[in-house]
Amino acid sequence: MSEFTVEKGKRYRATITLGLLQSFASNEMVAGHLIEAGFSDVHVTGSGSTRIATALWDKDTVTGPIPDEISEISALA
Repeated sequence: MSEFTVEKGKRYRATITLGLLQSFASNEMVAGHLIEAGFSDVHVTGSGSTRIATALWDKDTVTGPIPDEISEISALA
């Protein structure tokens, strides 16, 4: 797993690629996992194995591992 730093008060966008069984999860379920990870104001779109998520990190700045399912993560202006 690679690492990424999320900064307090910044909004992020990520592409999420789900496995076969995970692809049956609703966008609400995917958003729930991001909320559990500490994000807020989470929006997930897409269906099947590819989802796009935007979310706000309003906790302290932190660096940690990125799950393999998350790619193309970037901070939004």
